Amino acid sequence: MKKVLKVIGIIVLALIIFVLIAGLFVSKDYHLEKNITINAPREKVWGLVNSFEQMDKWNPWKDPDPNIQISYEGQQGTVGSVYKWEGNNDVGAGNQTFTKLEPMSRTESHINFIKPFKGEADVFLQLDEVSGGTKVNWGFDTRYSYPMNTMLLFIDMDKMMGEKYDTGLARLKKLAEQ
Repeated sequence: MKKVLKVIGIIVLALIIFVLIAGLFVSKDYHLEKNITINAPREKVWGLVNSFEQMDKWNPWKDPDPNIQISYEGQQGTVGSVYKWEGNNDVGAGNQTFTKLEPMSRTESHINFIKPFKGEADVFLQLDEVSGGTKVNWGFDTRYSYPMNTMLLFIDMDKMMGEKYDTGLARLKKLAEQ
């Protein structure tokens, strides 16, 4: 029994050392960007992305919790307005604040994640006119602290978050093209 515990202890110690060393070399920054072309004028798309109440119509992040609690603060469609949520463990809790609104062109916001893990991120939506409609780029940037950055080795963030971004953009497209 002592040999088994000793082997388990050595394995655990080796894993901890691996994570600590790997964390020195793995990037702390994470960026995701997805886009879609919507067959609608930029003005119509802008109306669906320039306030949290409108964005909530196509928000894919609240899907796992039908009982999510949502509130809004400030004048919607203005810098400083806030979206707050609190849900189950799949949805978590946090808030998002508009930090920049360039009419018909770009929104920028800052997210504070509270549960299940504390964290921060910056998000943008860029609208560009293209032939036949509007191209929407939706981006996400965050920074992981050491040694949490090593989770990027084990979790496919592009797949996990990318699927939600694809769902949200598809919903935005459907709403704007109606």
